[in-house]
Amino acid sequence: MTQAFDAAMQAFAPALPLAVGLSGGADSTALLLACARRWPGQVQAIHVHHGLQAAADGFEQHCARLCQDLGVPLWVERVDARHAPGQSPEDAARQARYKAFEAVALASKARVAIQSIALAQHADDQVETLLLALSRGAGVAGLAAMPARWERAGVVWHRPLLRVASADVRSWLRLQDQSWVEDPTNADQRYTRNRIRVQLLPALEATFPAFRETFTRSAAHAAQSADLLQEIAQQDLAHVGTPPQITALQGLSRARQANVMRHWLRSAHHTTPAAAQLGELLDQLAACTTRGHRIHIKVGRGFVVRAGQHLDWRDPEVLAP
Repeated sequence: MTQAFDAAMQAFAPALPLAVGLSGGADSTALLLACARRWPGQVQAIHVHHGLQAAADGFEQHCARLCQDLGVPLWVERVDARHAPGQSPEDAARQARYKAFEAVALASKARVAIQSIALAQHADDQVETLLLALSRGAGVAGLAAMPARWERAGVVWHRPLLRVASADVRSWLRLQDQSWVEDPTNADQRYTRNRIRVQLLPALEATFPAFRETFTRSAAHAAQSADLLQEIAQQDLAHVGTPPQITALQGLSRARQANVMRHWLRSAHHTTPAAAQLGELLDQLAACTTRGHRIHIKVGRGFVVRAGQHLDWRDPEVLAP
């Protein structure tokens, strides 16, 4: 049961010094313990205190005791993780955590700079992320789920346990006779991830015993496809120009038009069109054969409009007095 965990940690080769995101739960506790043993004196821990529940102080105390026992320096970042109207609590907490991790990475540069940050998401988390993406009708970028490695804020981030089942992580931790804390919200089925964990994963286990491995492989295929689409979008945007020239766009296939328009809107204007919005835009682009043809389509938080021979972007919030 613990071979997968041991193999994942043996394959993990981050640049040092390394920081581990430590919630106090089983997964992050196991990751910190394994890293601290393998690279003594080269590992730190980052605990984010969300302040959203009464148990949060207990999480911090557990992390402090664990780090003291391991001789690992602990950074504690307190954040305001309350969600905005229309935002999910999970998304607000996740964004607050990443901002806290980045703040620690920046602060560390004044001392011994953190080179890598490791997070403890595992194979079950990856499956949950993939199922959530499918439920939203996501494209290949969403179906790629969580990357195992990426760069952000001058630091290399890692998820070394993405191919390890949650049960294997806990089995390894029990063999070490190491305790952890349980987040009471993990049992709250008002949260979609918890319903997936409690209701869907056991059914998948019974029907497709190797689902963690195969789903993770599918996510990796989607990630490779997303990278390829990104490369093509960059090449096509260089061809059609910024802002895009209408006749140059019309020379592309509809699929490449969709790909480059998503890339332009995301990279230049930080907005993502809904599928229906993008489809309407492509229909109008195909129909744009006369000088008088007007394009004014709601996309994301603003509008794509025709400006002479080009498409342009209008953001009402920027234009408002």
